[in-house]
Amino acid sequence: MHWRKLTRLLHRDIGYIAAGLTVIYAISGIAVNHIQDWNPNYKIEKSTIVLDSIPSNLTKDEMVLFVLKSIGETGVVKNTFRASPNELEIFVDGNTILVDYNTKEVEQEKFNTRFLLKESNDLHLNKPKGIWTYIADLFAVALLFLAISGLFMIKGKNGIKGRGFWLTIAGILIPVAFWLYYYL
Repeated sequence: MHWRKLTRLLHRDIGYIAAGLTVIYAISGIAVNHIQDWNPNYKIEKSTIVLDSIPSNLTKDEMVLFVLKSIGETGVVKNTFRASPNELEIFVDGNTILVDYNTKEVEQEKFNTRFLLKESNDLHLNKPKGIWTYIADLFAVALLFLAISGLFMIKGKNGIKGRGFWLTIAGILIPVAFWLYYYL
């Protein structure tokens, strides 16, 4: 079999496999690139409730139960922390609660996982480690193969000996120019 035909067959089949992974990585990449604008993993809702009164004679554990009952929180308490004599933080699954004894304000930060986006981001950032590292490495090798084999798919003036050469150089110069601008 001629090398060009074999390259086309491999490029096509590896390209189909890589397409699915590329969609996941691309969506996750866009989300993570804008992490300064929003949290790509969690949807966070902040709210404040002002209680009518806060008893002053309760122990910390009794105060936790009082606050949770007052705001209707039924989650499991993971931890509590006394930030100051007038503040109490309560950590519940999916909710962080800050109680201010002086103002009687209870501030909550409830967070929910963004469905599929968090999981995609975790894969993109290789949080699972283990075998996923090898899958991600294989994907990177597949992308490298697709990039290099793609250079030789078209013959003539639009191929690597003509227009393709200049477009490839432009593709290399874009990250080099940004690197020089930001790091020198």
